[in-house]
Formats: sequence, structure tokens, C-alpha cells
Amino acid sequence: MKHFFVIINREKEGTREVSADIHRYLTEHGATCVIDQTDPSLMKEGYTDIRQLPKDTDCVIVLGGDGTLLQAANDLSDASVPFLGINFGTLGFLSEINQGEVYEALDRMLADDYQIEERMMISGRIFSEGERIDQHASLNDIVITRKGSLKILCLSVYINGLLINRYHSDGIIAATPTGSTGYSLSAGGPIINPVSRMIMLTPICPHTMHDRSILFSEEDEVEIHIDHARDGSEQIMEAIFDGSHKVGLKTGDRVLIRASEKTTGIVKLRQESFLTTLRKKLKDDASE
Repeated sequence: MKHFFVIINREKEGTREVSADIHRYLTEHGATCVIDQTDPSLMKEGYTDIRQLPKDTDCVIVLGGDGTLLQAANDLSDASVPFLGINFGTLGFLSEINQGEVYEALDRMLADDYQIEERMMISGRIFSEGERIDQHASLNDIVITRKGSLKILCLSVYINGLLINRYHSDGIIAATPTGSTGYSLSAGGPIINPVSRMIMLTPICPHTMHDRSILFSEEDEVEIHIDHARDGSEQIMEAIFDGSHKVGLKTGDRVLIRASEKTTGIVKLRQESFLTTLRKKLKDDASE
């Protein structure tokens, strides 16, 4: 790798200084390095303008945490470039490099001593009154949840056109394997190896004892219908893609979810397995 683009979470202490060190080190070693100068206040959505990304970029280095890398992956999903996360928060599943390992990581990338792990994404298409009104891809999840009052939500879920369940809950999460360690896990879903390819549905606070997460293959199409409320009134919800892109929903709308043709490349420098990272994370959580 010779051409790098750096994205900074400016709210994290130390990211500006480290980005300057990265820029200096890479240029001293004959590489090019551009630091993102996007003004988020000028963006309708997201934090990085894809037009700022040089066309010859080999890797995007993200300084922040898993949330920062997730946002960067969404902002640059059309660019087909891999990401390396440098962690400025707690132990992350996506941002695996710590601040003290920066120069070693840069040396390995300059020497082409790395692997790229392709992560599955899911695509959500939203239909209202028979017309498609939105389409977006997610690396982590698509969450359908309430907007406004705290009423119980009523949703019908179809798989490949077949009704499998009607949910009465606070919403539902459609997650990728990468997203299995995010909101879905907090809602009681299982952890899946992130290199797997499947779609997981996890209800949020279901109002029955038997509704739990269900796993589907990457070939399956998930269709979620927004039903009327229990009292027959119209429901108002929203679909949230990776915590940022939001689309309003109402009774009669449908969300079609399937595996996306897009993937997100994650640069891997460590040889340790996902299970080792998971063990460390669970150990840290238990000690807090």
C-alpha cells in the first residue's frame, strides 16, 4: 500500500495529533497521505464527503472507535477501499489496532504484510404505496423501531414470500454477522463469526416468551410489513441503517432486506482469531 486517506473522530482526544504523526511518517517513507477535511456541518448525512477521497487510495485509516469506522464505511461504501481502524475507545471488534501499535501497523501496510477480510453487508429497500422510496446498504444492521409514542409495534415478517411470524414488540433488528456484536447482542441475539454470510432477525423486547432471534441464509429475502396497531390505528415508525441513515415508515409500508452486492474490506494485521478477541471483550466487560 502506498496511498492512504485518514478519517478522524475529532471528538476523541488525541486523534488530531496522531493523524499528524501518521501523515508525517507515511510521507517520510515515500507514501501519500491525505487527511479528511470534510466539514460535517455541511453534510446532509454522514461525516465524510466521498469526493474528498483520492481515486488512487489503497486504504482508509480511521481514528476513533467502532462507531467511527462504521460511519466511514457507510459514507464511502461506493469506493471499494479497505479500512484500518485505530482504536481510541474501549476494545472494539472493528478497530483492532491500539494507539501504541500505530507505527508497526503502518510499516506492515507499507510492506504489504496484511490481509483483507471482506465483511458482508445487507441492502434495505423501502416501499410505500407500491413505490420504492429509499434504498441503502448497512454493514451492521437495519433497525425498525418506533418514532414517537411508546405503543407496542405490530410487524409481519415474510421470508421468500412466506409469512413466518407476526411480532408485537418495540421493533426488530436485521443484522449482519458483523452487526451481531452490536445492538442485536444487547437485544439478546447470538454472536456470529463476522466472516460468515447470513442474515439475523432479532426482535426488540418482544411481548411473548417464545420470540427469539432467527438466522437465515444470504440467499433469503426478508420482507417486513408495517401493520396496523392492535387498536386498528396507523403506526408511525422509522428504519435506521447503521445508526445514521433514517427513513420514516407508516402502516402499509414494506422493507425488503437481502444480502448486498457490496462488501466492506477490513484490514487485518493480527493473527489472533475472532474468538480470542471475543474472549478479551467478554473478560473486560466482566471486570467493569
